[in-house]
Amino acid sequence: MQSYAALLRGIMPSNPNMRNEKLRGVFTDLGFEQVASVLSSGNVVFRSAPADPSRLEDRIQRGLNEQLGIAGGTLVRDYQTLRDLLDRDPFDGLVHERGSYLTVTFFKNAIADPEPAIPADPLTRVIGYDEPSRALLTVIDNTPKTPDFMSWLDKTYGKDITTRTWLTVQKVVKKMEA
Repeated sequence: MQSYAALLRGIMPSNPNMRNEKLRGVFTDLGFEQVASVLSSGNVVFRSAPADPSRLEDRIQRGLNEQLGIAGGTLVRDYQTLRDLLDRDPFDGLVHERGSYLTVTFFKNAIADPEPAIPADPLTRVIGYDEPSRALLTVIDNTPKTPDFMSWLDKTYGKDITTRTWLTVQKVVKKMEA
């Protein structure tokens, strides 16, 4: 058995069909084991026989759509991919705090250009693109205001992405290790 994390796009806990217990129920119904949620923002860890993450994504997305009417995106990463990302420590020396968010945007598919686009907003700094995890690493300064970073991401890269804070990624990996 292998540990995986499903990172679901567009989950709003205020929607009754998007609450953790219902999300976990779909994963259990799909036959996954040791299903657990992390926070209330669409992070589900589970164990499964080793499989191609893209096949898991399709299977999970079908289940979420059929059972709960959730048409959003599902991105899956295995434990080792996320553990290796943490071990590389791409935010070395930077601190996630109220005015400065360290964010990780996961892509369903690798981006064509290894040099990521740079947002025009001076409040967002691109650290780089982590190819093994297919993730854009950024620091967002939201001291004066919250930049429209999510909108920029969607316009630049499309909808097959989902963003988490660095702290959330750390919590997901910790849950996978439990």
